[in-house]
Amino acid sequence: MVQNVTGALPSLVPQGEPGERASLRVSALGGGHGLSATLAALRVIAAEHLTAIVTVADDGGSSGRLRQDMDVLPPGDLRMALAALCDDTEWGRTWATVMQHRFASREGITGSLDDHAMGNLLIVALWDLIGDAVEGLRWAGSLLGARGQVLPMSRQPLHMSGVVSTDQTGETGQPGDPVRVDSQAELARAGLRGRLSDVRIHPAEARACEEALTAIELSDWIVFGPGSWYTSVLPHLLLEDLRSALCETESKRCIVMNLTDDVDETSGMSAAEHLGVLQEYAPELRIDRIIADPESIREGERAGFEEAAQALGAEVRYHKVRDADRHDVHDPLRLAIAFTEVFREPL
Repeated sequence: MVQNVTGALPSLVPQGEPGERASLRVSALGGGHGLSATLAALRVIAAEHLTAIVTVADDGGSSGRLRQDMDVLPPGDLRMALAALCDDTEWGRTWATVMQHRFASREGITGSLDDHAMGNLLIVALWDLIGDAVEGLRWAGSLLGARGQVLPMSRQPLHMSGVVSTDQTGETGQPGDPVRVDSQAELARAGLRGRLSDVRIHPAEARACEEALTAIELSDWIVFGPGSWYTSVLPHLLLEDLRSALCETESKRCIVMNLTDDVDETSGMSAAEHLGVLQEYAPELRIDRIIADPESIREGERAGFEEAAQALGAEVRYHKVRDADRHDVHDPLRLAIAFTEVFREPL
């Protein structure tokens, strides 16, 4: 069944006593800008019991330098999640800006702080002082007045690898041979070279964060996406005990689709192929609802997309969730309305 949502905008206050917030428990999985968009929407309707479970395989930019120099989790995606959970108050907006601020030396100087985000340094300082990743993030959230909690998917820094099918010269010296890529930052650009396969998390025996497993067990809804499909959404299904928890939980599951396929990582992949990736790597995973902007699914691809959704056990809900001015960005309020409608539906 596919539903197009139109008409008057619903109240964002969950049903119950007048003005009362329902105790809805939601866990959102991902990383980067995609997870930030989801959190900005969810904090409107589920701020009291909202958990962000964040990938920790980034090895590029400021995060990559910090994990190499100090052997810590990459803080960048965790920082972005914390900033997204800041209240829309002067305090919250100020701290969100501070966390995202990047240092730049004066002209002609290359400094050691160049391109480091202030929030990355703050988080690493708390980890260094407290000695525990989860507790350090809790203190950061308290300082910012963040609504909800931010957890790493694992307390252990992870690495990613994959195989890119490409027209460039490969390992055997012949054009078209697959190329092994051993960097999350490189995987994020793989779509410019070809198609990804055999994506893996290392070390394979890494354990999921126990607090994240508990949050998944206690959630009413689990939300995947939007975001970089292979490097932000998929990693949660590559960690064995996290995948098991996501597949076995009694929580309901929702996917938020990306607004465009014109991205470096999955260039040229259809929406149906995005869903096929999840089914390939976690065939036991079942999804209840999929939220998609009607303009993001081409008319000729809708049937295939809806068939791919059905293969996951999901029903598609088309909601207008893109920003009116920036068509590649989710509008937090529109996405919050979509979540409200989907979460209220009987299953």
